[in-house]
Amino acid sequence: MIDDWATRRTYRWCDWSLADLMAAKAATKVSLVMPARNEAATVGEQVTRIRAALVDTVELLDEIVVIDSDSTDDTASIASDAGAVVHRAADIRPDLGWRSGKGEAMWKSQFVTSGDVIVFMDADLLEWDTHFVPGLLGPLLTEPDVTLVKGFYERPMLEGPSASSYDGGRVTELVARPLIALLFPELRGLVQPLAGEWAVRRDWFAQLSVPTGYAVELAALIDTLRGPGPDAIAQVDLGRRAHSHQALLDLGAMATQILAAVQARVGLPAEGSVDLQQFVPGTDGVAPRTRSVDTVERPPLASLDPTGESA
Repeated sequence: MIDDWATRRTYRWCDWSLADLMAAKAATKVSLVMPARNEAATVGEQVTRIRAALVDTVELLDEIVVIDSDSTDDTASIASDAGAVVHRAADIRPDLGWRSGKGEAMWKSQFVTSGDVIVFMDADLLEWDTHFVPGLLGPLLTEPDVTLVKGFYERPMLEGPSASSYDGGRVTELVARPLIALLFPELRGLVQPLAGEWAVRRDWFAQLSVPTGYAVELAALIDTLRGPGPDAIAQVDLGRRAHSHQALLDLGAMATQILAAVQARVGLPAEGSVDLQQFVPGTDGVAPRTRSVDTVERPPLASLDPTGESA
């Protein structure tokens, strides 16, 4: 039953002390991966604080890796100066090509990280704390049957004085949660299914097909549900998180990618791109604007032979 799963597999970040996690970590290697595109304003502080708390003070993290997804600002140099190892996504296995997108950066990270567990964190956070990382690691380091951990949090819309604590998740409420209710009700106990803060065992992530855009989080949940099952998924209350928000038309592209990933997982044919027609103000009234939305997925890393071809 859903309620039983949610009760068993929902935690708070403070359920484990750092000492508990260090003892449970033992020889397990942990990588923190931060996909980033034009996040010069925030990435430096995030890397600096995490490194001080979780590398220099205690060695909970073995590496902090920023995957720069074609930034045009100083994201890469700022992250490197703060102590992260920085790779441009386009430079990782260039023989496999490169596609723009968060999921692409996450998929490519498998080639340049060594952790048995990978923690993903967005690089644009404005309200957050370093406990996000140990909170996500808690179930993976202490529960051998947990494979994937999602963070959840209050996620306010920073614009407007009367917004609810959860109004920041517009695509979650308008797209992801209805899809889950209709097609994957076993996942409806997840508070933030699209959360950018999550963690996964490397050997399982290598089994997953990865959308190159914004659908990677929901795709990973669906595939985990269908693989090791709902009890392999846990969620952790991380408190409060805030970040910059996308414009409405950009959310339309994100929603299209999520719908395409779900379409592929219910057996419907999927195209490599979708022409999304939207409407914007023009000189003579409303004008159509068509944007091509990339819906390509990268194959599971485990399916590739050493040359990068499908095995």
